[in-house]
Amino acid sequence: MSSVAEMIERLRAGGVRDERVLAAMAAVPREEFVLPADREDAYADRALPIADNQTISQPLMVAIIVEALELRAGDVALDIGTGSGYQAAVMAACGARVISVERISELADQAAERLGRLGVDVEVVGADGSVGLPDRAPFDAIAVGAAAPRLPVALARQLREGGRLVVPIRSGPEGEELTRLRMRGGSWITENLGPCRFVPLIGAGGYPG
Repeated sequence: MSSVAEMIERLRAGGVRDERVLAAMAAVPREEFVLPADREDAYADRALPIADNQTISQPLMVAIIVEALELRAGDVALDIGTGSGYQAAVMAACGARVISVERISELADQAAERLGRLGVDVEVVGADGSVGLPDRAPFDAIAVGAAAPRLPVALARQLREGGRLVVPIRSGPEGEELTRLRMRGGSWITENLGPCRFVPLIGAGGYPG
C-alpha cells in the first residue's frame, strides 16, 4: 500500500518538476476516484480499472500530461475522456477552468456526482470528445486521456494562440507516443514526449466504436 508522499517521490523520480503539479497531485484524493476494491492501491504507480472497461491512468502519466499542459491560473482547459474524473480534478487543482467530455453517459454521470461531492469545480459534458467542443472553443489547453490513431486536427483547431494540446498518438502496433502540439504564430508545432499506453480514443475523430 503506497502513501501520497511515496507517490510524490515517485513522480519526482519520474521527472516531474512543476511544483504546482506536484501539489495538485498531493491535494486530489485519488482513492475517491478508484473502485472500492482498489482503494488500498490508489497511490500505486499503475493504471487501475474503472467501470465500462475503462481505466484511471497511472499517477506518473497523469502528472506528465498535466505538467506538459503548462496550465496557468484562469486557463480554460478541455479534458477529453473524463473517466473517473481524476485528471480533470488535478487540472482544476492547478487553477484551470476545466470542461471535461465523456462519451459514456454512465461514467459522465458518476464523474459529475463525484466531482461535485468533492467540491471540485469541473463541468462534465456527455459528448463525443474526439471532436472536442467547437462551440466552446478556443481553449488554452486540451488534454486527451485516450490514444488517437493520428493527430486529432479537430482538437488542434480549437486551440487559441499559444495553446497546448497533449495527446497520445498511435505509433505502431505496440503502443503510442505522447505528443504535445502548440499553436504558435498560426502554425502547429509538435514534440514527442515519450512512449505511453492508453485505451483507444473512440469517436468521429478517433477509432470507430
